[in-house]
Amino acid sequence: MVVKVVAAVMENDGRYFIVKRPMNGQLPGKWEFPGGKMEPGESPEESLRRELMEEFSIETEVGHFIGSHEHQYEIPGLNRINLMAYRVNRISGDIVLNEHTDMAWVAPEEMLQYEFVDADYFLVEHLRAGG
Repeated sequence: MVVKVVAAVMENDGRYFIVKRPMNGQLPGKWEFPGGKMEPGESPEESLRRELMEEFSIETEVGHFIGSHEHQYEIPGLNRINLMAYRVNRISGDIVLNEHTDMAWVAPEEMLQYEFVDADYFLVEHLRAGG
């Protein structure tokens, strides 16, 4: 079974918003681009807006599609995922960490200093290549 997941690429002055996963869940303590699983009947854009409101209390505008990547985790209980990434702009709200334990605004050349979830490395490489 392939789980559809969306990720937001938010940029501010050449730095990108990343967040650290909680220690009490899957892939504990790893960094990721914000987003989450799509719900049945949602478009990717609707899913991103919902996830960003739920997890960070921000209203967003979803921009252009960056790309997708399919990844199979070698961890029991984790399915194959199809990650779809979009450019996203924050419209309103101050970022609140409702689920994650830390956040950072990181330049592409600094991203390899962070341990990302495996599925997000295609975005790290995309941004490091000037995307």
